[in-house]
Amino acid sequence: MVSCKIRIENPTGLHLRPISVLCNRSIEFKSSISIKIDDKTVNAKSMLGVLSAGIKYGDEIELICDGEDEEEALKILSSMISAGLGDEYINKD
Repeated sequence: MVSCKIRIENPTGLHLRPISVLCNRSIEFKSSISIKIDDKTVNAKSMLGVLSAGIKYGDEIELICDGEDEEEALKILSSMISAGLGDEYINKD
């Protein structure tokens, strides 16, 4: 099992479109992938699960990957989340 913490920089938090991007990429991995926020843990492969977590701007989440491709999953998904999951709001100084 591997994990990392990521601060959400999207001003609108994780709404439906970026959640869709995250879930669609997550299901391509064999590993189980979870997102933990506070005391709640949700399946990152479930759009409803991630949506129910109510992840907002500034929240710190923990991305947890467990399985045969866990290292690759963590690297790719954490990078995607940090880059905004396709939203164009991030200032790339």
